[in-house]
Amino acid sequence: MRDLLASAWHAWSIHSGWIAWNLFLAFIPLALSFWLFRRKSQSRSLLWWVCFLVFIAFLPNAPYLLTDIIHLINAIRDYYSVWIITLVLIPPHVIAILAGFEAYVVSVMNQSQYLKQQGVAKFVVLSELLTHALCAIGVYLGRFPRLNSWDFVTQPEAVVKTALDHLTSKRPVLLMAITFVIFTVLYWVMKQVTLGLILRMRQSRLGRKNKETGTDTSSTL
Repeated sequence: MRDLLASAWHAWSIHSGWIAWNLFLAFIPLALSFWLFRRKSQSRSLLWWVCFLVFIAFLPNAPYLLTDIIHLINAIRDYYSVWIITLVLIPPHVIAILAGFEAYVVSVMNQSQYLKQQGVAKFVVLSELLTHALCAIGVYLGRFPRLNSWDFVTQPEAVVKTALDHLTSKRPVLLMAITFVIFTVLYWVMKQVTLGLILRMRQSRLGRKNKETGTDTSSTL
């Protein structure tokens, strides 16, 4: 038993150390999206624009977790026991990946809702596609040249140069295009699931409220 626990801890420390940090980076744009796009005030001060730029810079960190599947693949290749793979490695990796992408979905949904409130709903789809494209570029630059979100501030010239070098090469552009398609499809699927869950929670909340007040809603169902 002690050997099994030691192996489990060893596997976790080697292959799962990224989870907490990457999830933290993924939830930064999620938190900013609520402040930027869901607050009552519609004013856009200098602070709002600064936070919006930070939001854009950090947003690729959320879908970036999809690429962290390589950590799970590498862990499985290390020939751990089936119990360690099944109980220690797979669950946290899958949960982290899903949580990261859900953070991305909710962030973009908040952005889209903000555009609707501003009376420019016709640009929602375009803004979502543009966001997917920018994040596809950002994820590529983070996974391969290993750039970070804060590099936009600490070394902007290197970021621009690296981005231009890769955007003018066929293979990187192809990978970005594939990533864009994956983000677009997964976003649409997860968006429908998220909207369904929100609707279900609202109906459940309304049902509890009606029971408390004794309101009969059978005629409206």
